[in-house]
Amino acid sequence: MTITGNEVAVDNQMRRAEKQNQPPVNRLLEHAETAVTAVGLATGSVAIGNIAKAFGIARRFTSGVGVATLEENLNHLGDATEAALSRVEKNLDAQGVRIGEIERRLNSEEFLEGIKAATLQAQRTKDKKRLERMALILANGVAENDLEPESLDDMMRAAAELRDADIGLLGKIYETQSGLMENQKYSSSEWSLQIGYGWIQSFQWLDSPQHLGARASLARLQALGLITQVETNIARNGFIAHQPFGLLTEGKKFYERLQEIGSERETSR
Repeated sequence: MTITGNEVAVDNQMRRAEKQNQPPVNRLLEHAETAVTAVGLATGSVAIGNIAKAFGIARRFTSGVGVATLEENLNHLGDATEAALSRVEKNLDAQGVRIGEIERRLNSEEFLEGIKAATLQAQRTKDKKRLERMALILANGVAENDLEPESLDDMMRAAAELRDADIGLLGKIYETQSGLMENQKYSSSEWSLQIGYGWIQSFQWLDSPQHLGARASLARLQALGLITQVETNIARNGFIAHQPFGLLTEGKKFYERLQEIGSERETSR
């Protein structure tokens, strides 16, 4: 199935065509309204030119950033978003989600705001992996039918700032703690106790001096509101271990949105 209203793909095609005929500065700074109209004509979409308008926001940030670098970032972000959305469309179609519902999500104001958030953060990094994280966050938001702007904005910022090692450590915390968040029988104190015991079993290596980098990762994850330090008096070998960290709802959601799109995801709700 091909969604005619997938304006990400159309905008990418227009960008590639324009690349043959215009200098880099013009490609970012000129003809924004013409692009909006052209996208609408090409797609026949009700939401005319949303993607063109969203990527057009980049012209506000060319001063002092370096046009060539910004253009390369937006190209990669656009390509990655197009590819991820294509996989989402196929998976949703296979699950019986109606074409009209998929188009509604792609043409929504929330989706446009997500594209804007990704575009804003694209100026902050040259790391292609981080740009690809933004694409996955946006596409999985479409798949989950959850494009709440404030949450997307926070996740895009985290995707731009976190290092691979930070994401890896968040994944380890997710593996050991995500089940606790789904178990409603725990009170706050019981949750803290479970986090403490689990931390001793799985993360005692963090107490070693050679893992100071991991402690820095924890600080960055906490600063972005993905984990929180948990108060516990559990001792190990007669000493109080480093205070453990607990996975927050925002951290769970962020990590799940970074996962590769697959047909087994629960996407129809």
